[in-house]
Amino acid sequence: MSISWLCSPPKAAGRPFLASSEGNHTVQLNNDIDEFLRYLSAERGYSVHTLRAYRTDLNQLAGFAGDRGVEASADLSLELLREWLWAATQAGLARATLARRSASARSFTAWLARSHDDSADPAARLRSPKPGRTLPRVITHTQMTDLLDLLAARASGGEALALRDLAIVELLYASALRVSELVGLDLPDVDLDRLTVRVTGKGAKERVVPFGVPAKRALVEYLRQARPALLAQAGAPPNSATAPNAVALLLGRTGRRLGVRGVYRLVAALLDAIGGTGPAGPHALRHTAATHLLDGGADLRAVQELLGHVSLGTTQIYTHVSAERLKASYGLAHPRA
Repeated sequence: MSISWLCSPPKAAGRPFLASSEGNHTVQLNNDIDEFLRYLSAERGYSVHTLRAYRTDLNQLAGFAGDRGVEASADLSLELLREWLWAATQAGLARATLARRSASARSFTAWLARSHDDSADPAARLRSPKPGRTLPRVITHTQMTDLLDLLAARASGGEALALRDLAIVELLYASALRVSELVGLDLPDVDLDRLTVRVTGKGAKERVVPFGVPAKRALVEYLRQARPALLAQAGAPPNSATAPNAVALLLGRTGRRLGVRGVYRLVAALLDAIGGTGPAGPHALRHTAATHLLDGGADLRAVQELLGHVSLGTTQIYTHVSAERLKASYGLAHPRA
């Protein structure tokens, strides 16, 4: 899809957001960005990763504006915002990055309009390029079986990290969790009797998702053997409620809560070992779980609820993945393909 809408600068400057004010404009704009991010964190419950993306986009906008003598929120205009996106296009940024930057700018100026009781919002008419649809990497059933068999063999020796790694992959695949949701789990969030886990997703929204018997077995062995050994690394007795991260479900080798990077490195290395189409991380297991569910006949809205998607359209990309897999199988198997 063309993004030619970015290729022509506006004919006339957009209306400034507010009347320019005196003072240190650079400090003022940075302060507005800081206040906006605090709002997103406290009032909207945005995750650290989302806030980091907003920070990156808005800092880049502030630098671009400052280079053009526009150093205050009061002087942001539609023309400047369009020039900013055009410059990013010329720099070769991906369509998805352009769409995210546009969305960040619109959210920021809309918040400014509300907080200043002013109806003028320079980004209200700022259009976003539609991100190109890229089908996610999906691991085949055979590859998943090989991966889980490999982890089970490693865990059979009872080594703490091997038991933990098996529990991680089983739970990611069984419940289609985001990696941030996985590492945020606490012990009370897991119900081994009901085979469910309570997760806090985007926007601090809670949902309860199921997992299967294999994931339960892996979790039970991890909790019985591995977690006490890892918790002891934090310098406290295994059953101590005062140990650092004592309620965290998943622990690192130091006995503290496992982080996103640790899970990413683990899963990326495992997926690289089994081969496939390019690099992938924990999100590939989420994609795979969703696709395998749809392949097996699961209802699209049930998968939407499992994934925690607000929009059904976000989930529908997995129907395209399933269709592509069907076409590939058809091409290999049908004599008239």
